[in-house]
Amino acid sequence: MTTDTDLHTLTGAYALHALSDEERALFEGHLRACPSCAEEITEFTATAARLASAVAVTPSPAMKQRVRQRVTTVRQVAPYVPRTPSAARPRRRLPPLLLAACLAVAAGLGGVAAWEHDRAEDAVAQEQQARRQADELATVLAASDAVSRRIPLRGGASATLVVSRSHDKAVLAAVDMAAPPEGKVYQLWYDQDGRMRPAGLMDSDRTRQTVPLSGSANSASAVGITVEPAGGSARPTSAPLAVVDLPA
Repeated sequence: MTTDTDLHTLTGAYALHALSDEERALFEGHLRACPSCAEEITEFTATAARLASAVAVTPSPAMKQRVRQRVTTVRQVAPYVPRTPSAARPRRRLPPLLLAACLAVAAGLGGVAAWEHDRAEDAVAQEQQARRQADELATVLAASDAVSRRIPLRGGASATLVVSRSHDKAVLAAVDMAAPPEGKVYQLWYDQDGRMRPAGLMDSDRTRQTVPLSGSANSASAVGITVEPAGGSARPTSAPLAVVDLPA
C-alpha cells in the first residue's frame, strides 16, 4: 500500500520521469496538495538539467563528417508497426532507477551516435566517462533522500552539490568556472572531523562539468574547493574558494 509518506520520497524519480503510470498518477494527485513536494521537484528538475548540461559531450567535426558519409550507405529501418499486446507476453518495464540512468545518459551524451562503430578513441573515452557520470548522477538524484545545495562561487560561477546519504555519495555540478591559474587545478575535499580529505579533481579545461566526489559522503560534514598544483595535493595548500555543509 502506498502512503503519503511513501509519495514524499518520489520527488527525485518524478523529476527524472522514472515513475510507472500508476505511480505517476498517484503522485500527481498528491502533488496538487503538497507545496513542499512541488518546490522540491522544481529544484530537482533544475538540478537535473544543470548536471546533464555539465556532462554533455560535443561530437568532433570528424565524427560529423563520418555520420554524413554513413547516411548514404546505411539501409533504412523498416516502418514500425505496433502490435497488440499478448496476454501471454506481459509488458516489461524498466526499473525506475535504470530508466533514470538512461534518461540522464541520453541528456548527457550530447547527440553522440551510438551506432557509429568507428568513433575516434577520444570520443569513446568521453562517452564512457559521460556514461559513468550519468549513472552516478541518476543514482544520487533519484534517491529518495537526495538533497541539493547551492555553492556560491566567484566571478558569476555557480555550483550545485547533490548528496544521498542512503547511497553514501555526492555529486558536484559546476557552471561557468573560470580556468585555474596555469599549472593549477581545482580540487574537491571532504571535511572529516576537521581534517580535509581529498575527494577528486575538476577538469581545468571545462567551464561546465559534473564531478562525482570520491569516497564516503556519510563520514564528512562539509565539502570544500581549493586551488592546488596540477595533479592535486594530499592536503590543502590554499584558502578554500568555497565550503558548504553537508546535510545531517
